[in-house]
Amino acid sequence: MTDTIYAPATAAGRAAVAVVRISGPRTRQAVRTLAGAVPRPRRASLKSLRGPDGEEIDRALVLFFAGPESYTGEDVAEFHVHGGPSVVGALLESLAALGLRLAQPGEFTRRAFEHGKLDLAQAEGVADLIDAETEAQRRQALEQLGGRLSAVQARWSDALLESLAMLEAAVDFPDEEVPQDVASRARPVLERLVAELDAAAADAERGERVREGFRIALIGAPNAGKSTLLNALAEREAAIVTATPGTTRDIIEVPLVLAGYKALLADTAGLRETGDEIEAEGVRRARAWAAGADLRLWLVDGSSDDAPGVPMELRRGDLCLITKRDRPVGATGAWAAQQARRLELTTAEITAKGPGDLSWLKTTLAERVVEALAGAEPPAATRLRHQELLAEASDRIRSALRHDEHLELAAEDVRLAARALDRITGRIDPEQVLGRIFSTFCIGK
Repeated sequence: MTDTIYAPATAAGRAAVAVVRISGPRTRQAVRTLAGAVPRPRRASLKSLRGPDGEEIDRALVLFFAGPESYTGEDVAEFHVHGGPSVVGALLESLAALGLRLAQPGEFTRRAFEHGKLDLAQAEGVADLIDAETEAQRRQALEQLGGRLSAVQARWSDALLESLAMLEAAVDFPDEEVPQDVASRARPVLERLVAELDAAAADAERGERVREGFRIALIGAPNAGKSTLLNALAEREAAIVTATPGTTRDIIEVPLVLAGYKALLADTAGLRETGDEIEAEGVRRARAWAAGADLRLWLVDGSSDDAPGVPMELRRGDLCLITKRDRPVGATGAWAAQQARRLELTTAEITAKGPGDLSWLKTTLAERVVEALAGAEPPAATRLRHQELLAEASDRIRSALRHDEHLELAAEDVRLAARALDRITGRIDPEQVLGRIFSTFCIGK
């Protein structure tokens, strides 16, 4: 890491203030060249910035952070300039002319990781905090950035180390003065650990849904009112609404915030048999999205006399919404209510034109989201990567517990379990995995 890197730390476009940061061994030299002198560490100084040709770029606040007491662990500087595109562009051109390199996405945080300023789980917390759109996402990201997962992982690793010491004592010193039951003492420790890892892996799915959003699918026959309801909940014209069956052919996703949690509401193609190749593909995608959703809202036109098919994707606890209750009642509504009772669905008659109906539905959806995603505390693990490594460690420990008569094999399984847990925080990780994680960051972070 001999390069000195630079990047805007604020979004592109016109703004009151823009921040450009640099990090690396030539930071002091770059600041001295542009600002005339290096400010005292952690003290904002008003400086006139001049390019290599001596022309003034802007009058800016300059901050200097001496390594290793900085975000990256290297010398770091920030230029707080006026946020016009011309000012920022001139500053970036001057930094490039000094031989500095534009940073790759996430390179500042990667350098912080490589200098031991934070571990890999905390680095993921930084990315999640930048991407946070809701209160729940922000709280979860702050917990991870604060080291919640890292602390739990350290406790699990200590338990594995304790168990490994017992097993290796029995293997390496069979004739020495060690208790005869030393190996068996590892069993209860490992059994407790398996239970904790399994619980954390299961809870990681909750963390992933907090990050990505609780998925709600609107399903039903054509013209059941799915697009109308989507627009009413989104409070905008997100989907085209016509009386022509089959208007919606692709998935239309609308993000919502329900009780502080992100939710994705999806309007889907009307479920019916069709000879139209494009519409048939839309129906296939609708069924696939609904099958993977956390909650399905089955919409049935209560003013119709033609009973639609019952979607095979429905599950116990889903909602059956009998729509268009402001119109004359047809036979389909009673039929749908009967099917809903059979499938143990929650049933309600609604109209998208009724504010009271929409208020009830939003409250109901918010309650479902909270029930699924809330907990006494945020989950320690929040990503599929965490979940997979926890499952791998748990499998290795189970294998160790089966090797009662072969302590050498049991000890090796415990070592492999420890390696899996270490990869959560990045103590052991292949280069391509690091690259994949940090590539999701914005340039200036």
